[in-house]
Amino acid sequence: MTETSLRRLYNRNFLEYASYVIKDRAIPDLADGLKPVQRRILWSLYQKDDGRFNKVANVIGHCMQFHPHGDRSIGDALVSLANRGFFIERQGNFGNILTGDGASASRYIECRLTDLARDTLFNKRITDFEPSYDGRNNEPVLLPAKLPVLLFLGAEGIAVGMSTKVLPHNFQEVLKAQILCLKGKDFKLYPDFPQGGRIDISDYDDGRGRIRNRARIEKDGQKNLIIRELPWGTTTESVINSIELASKKGKIKISSIDDYTTDSVEINVRLSRGVGIDEGLKRLFAHTDCETSNSSNIVVIQDGVPVETTITEMTHYCTGRLIEILKLELRLEISDYTGRLHWLTLEQIFIENRLYKNIEECTSWDNVREAVLQSLKPFTDKINLEITEEDIDKLLSLKIRRISRFDIDSHKEEMGIIRKKMKKAKSNLRNIVQYAIDYLEKLLEKYGKNYPRLTSIEDFSDIDVKEVAIRNLKAGFNSDTGLFGTSIKGEKTYNVSEYDRFVYFLDNGTYRVIPVQDKYFIDGNVLFCGVHDREMVFTAVYQQKKTRIAFIKRFCIGSFILDKEYRFASEGGEVVFFTWEPEMKLDFWFERKKRMRRRKDECLISDYRVTSENAKGVQLCGKKIISSIKGVSLDDDDDDSVAPSETDIPDDEAEAPDEAEDIQESLGEAAQTEPPSPEDVIKQAEDFRVRSAETLKRVEKVIHPDDDEDAGDLFNKLD
Repeated sequence: MTETSLRRLYNRNFLEYASYVIKDRAIPDLADGLKPVQRRILWSLYQKDDGRFNKVANVIGHCMQFHPHGDRSIGDALVSLANRGFFIERQGNFGNILTGDGASASRYIECRLTDLARDTLFNKRITDFEPSYDGRNNEPVLLPAKLPVLLFLGAEGIAVGMSTKVLPHNFQEVLKAQILCLKGKDFKLYPDFPQGGRIDISDYDDGRGRIRNRARIEKDGQKNLIIRELPWGTTTESVINSIELASKKGKIKISSIDDYTTDSVEINVRLSRGVGIDEGLKRLFAHTDCETSNSSNIVVIQDGVPVETTITEMTHYCTGRLIEILKLELRLEISDYTGRLHWLTLEQIFIENRLYKNIEECTSWDNVREAVLQSLKPFTDKINLEITEEDIDKLLSLKIRRISRFDIDSHKEEMGIIRKKMKKAKSNLRNIVQYAIDYLEKLLEKYGKNYPRLTSIEDFSDIDVKEVAIRNLKAGFNSDTGLFGTSIKGEKTYNVSEYDRFVYFLDNGTYRVIPVQDKYFIDGNVLFCGVHDREMVFTAVYQQKKTRIAFIKRFCIGSFILDKEYRFASEGGEVVFFTWEPEMKLDFWFERKKRMRRRKDECLISDYRVTSENAKGVQLCGKKIISSIKGVSLDDDDDDSVAPSETDIPDDEAEAPDEAEDIQESLGEAAQTEPPSPEDVIKQAEDFRVRSAETLKRVEKVIHPDDDEDAGDLFNKLD
């Protein structure tokens, strides 16, 4: 066998296997809402139905002639279907969905179809059949279900390349939604679980999203919490185990937990001393199975093809199928009435006119049939009634007792009743939509009271897990070794929970956010290490590598990826100052230059707005080069100050250059860097005017030492 033929064989067989798993095992058909094993179980119960209970073992054995996967899968599916309570009536121990207890052996328990199943799921005359897996029997391709069964039961299955999860819904609400659908109105459907509980449907999105499901918990005094209803998919055992596990991890403090569950859930949780009742309730929802999340992913077989759909589309499809089934039943009903009326008419003509006497002289069976046919023709031609050979044989099979006791009045009365029923059926067929609405309303009236809503719909207030978490972990940071974690003892310690995150900044302009862990090595000179807080504001001053121009930025750490390196300073930039204090004054000195007059400046870090961690920042002092910087607390300028970045702080009384050159150089430098303030300009102008006047006086004395009268005419003589 070549590689090409082997690949072709593999592809064909795998495709057949995948199609089989999808269509015949895992994914339910939307038409009747059932998986194949469920359909075969219900069909077996229908074939064995005589009104009495049947041993589950007998039902399983009967179903095995249709289902090829063994008795275990049939038994589990039957128990699960029976516990939903719609189509199978139970007798015996079928387990407990509240505690998770299993059912008794199949030979000890019994079941039968419910009236709802008999009324809505079966009709042999409109059911298509196919051979079973061994060819010895016929099984239904689909049951003629008049209800959206999949919405009642829900479903979950995993196939090849796809999966499905449909949450169960309320019987009354689904039928009311179908009525609104027939009337052309909008509707909404939300899940309803047999275990009760509470749900938040804000993210349900018509079956394409998820719901949050909470247990129903009552407060009993100041220390007791009583769980009365469970979330979908949990049991009393799983909930108790989750509470005990959370208690061992220190997430919730309880003194005892007792289970008194029988036919209804009752789990008594007693809180420890010092834990408030509201705080304990929040921690139960945050850390245990008292709150779960269930996602809905609706994939069904529709017209032989797997499709992804929504709750609204499913309801419309099932309602359309209801219309088609009702049409078929009405046409069959009209056909039955027509056939019955046809026979009663022939019977009346044959007996009332004593046409049976015409066969007394006939010597053969063919002559008898011909005599009856000829005697009927004068009567049937008048009413345009066709006669078949079957009709003649049926007339000839009438017994003498029937002929002798024929009552024409009761016969005519029966024919009148049939005509009325046939007229009603034809009217229903013409008004099929209203007929479907009436049908659903009758089902609601008959069965709706048996299926009230068990799960309440509420709007949950979000519980911040970090806020209600107990900070029972102690993490330390050792700056000498660079180690951080819950197993490290250092000069800095933090009380944290497992939901906290840590952030640390290095002097190379990078930072990381890391989870709480046993041990973590920080490689570099740490500027800050602490618990991450989205509201915490950091201030950094760094100098660019080439220009050495200083930038200041204030930022918070918002979104992040754990243990990923981020930069808060430009590549190659030198961090000269870093603080996490919200208020502080910065004193900074400029690099020495010839004829520099002003070498020190200051600012408040609160004057700069908070930006993102990716922002470049703002130039701190224009194009001037900062030689050192010091942070000073506004509360105490001496004691709480942050050490400057350089130790050689310049002397404020350094030697000043010549005054005239100093003024010119200062003005020129100011023009190149940043505009002076109005007060500086006025002061510099006044100083310049005074010095200019003194210079002019000295020049006058040199030119006119003895002539004081011409001193004011100095500029005229210069001309």
